Amino acid sequence: MCLKIVLTVFVLVAGIPAFCQVSPQASRKGLPLTIGAGYSNYRTDLSGRLSGPVLWADWSFYGRPSYLQGFGIEVEARDLNYDRTGSMPNLRMDTATAGLIYRWRRFDRFSPYGKFLVGFGSIDFISSNPTYKHDTRTVYSPGAGLEYRLFPQVWLVANYEYQVWPGLFRNSLNPEGFTLGAAFDFRRSHRDNSVE
Repeated sequence: MCLKIVLTVFVLVAGIPAFCQVSPQASRKGLPLTIGAGYSNYRTDLSGRLSGPVLWADWSFYGRPSYLQGFGIEVEARDLNYDRTGSMPNLRMDTATAGLIYRWRRFDRFSPYGKFLVGFGSIDFISSNPTYKHDTRTVYSPGAGLEYRLFPQVWLVANYEYQVWPGLFRNSLNPEGFTLGAAFDFRRSHRDNSVE
C-alpha cells in the first residue's frame, strides 16, 4: 500500500513540468488603453433634448492581479450643444468626468460594461434673473453599455447614462441619454500555438 502511494506521488510530481510545455494560445500586448468618440442624445430634464459629441479614454487593469481583471478608469468629455428640441435657444450642457468602469469580457464579440463617473458639469440656460444664465456643479454619472467587436482593435459602442446635478433648480437636475460611437483598443491580440 505504501509503495502505491509513493509511486502515485512520484508520477504526479514528475508530470508537473509537462504543464509548462505549451505557451498560451492568446495574449494581449501593447498599451491597455482604449480611445473612443461618439455622438450623444440626451433628455435634458429642463427643456427638451440636446445632442453633441463625446470623447472618452479607458485605461484597463488587464495583466494586473486577478481581483482587478475587468476594472479600469474612464475619462469622458461631452458637449451637448446641438439639435435642441426645447424652448431654450441657448441651452448647453458640458461635462468632464472620470471614474471606474467594469467590463465583462466573457463573450467573443460582445462586451457589456457598467461605470460610475464623477466630475464637473457646466450649463447655460435662460432664467428670469438676467445675471443668472450659467452654473456649474459636481456631476454624478452612473451608466451601462455594450461594446461589439467590429475588427480586432475596433469596437462599436452603445451606452446609456443617467446624470445627477445636485442642488440645481428643482433640487436636482437629472439628464439622461444614449451615446453611439466607436473605440480603438491599443492592445493587440497575438496568437501563438507553438510548443516551446
